[in-house]
Amino acid sequence: MGFRLPGVLAKQILLRRSSSSMDLPKGFLAIYVGSETQKKRFVVPVSYLKHPSFQDLLSKSEEEFGYDHPMGGLTIPCTEDIFMDVTSRLSIL
Repeated sequence: MGFRLPGVLAKQILLRRSSSSMDLPKGFLAIYVGSETQKKRFVVPVSYLKHPSFQDLLSKSEEEFGYDHPMGGLTIPCTEDIFMDVTSRLSIL
């Protein structure tokens, strides 16, 4: 069962960066997005994992990295703009 966050709160959570996995609130996961040379860390609700548009991003990640993610967390090989577009649509559901 997912939950909904007000748009402003969801955006703040998405943009929140933390220095370690210990900083993650329960029910959230860290995602690394960007090019090989520059990755940005986002914190997203685990409820996003069940949405088809987010699963498309995860499929790209699986194709590119398999289960070996160089950053130690889940890495999605897309631009920050694409990631923000997908997650902003999910935050209003």
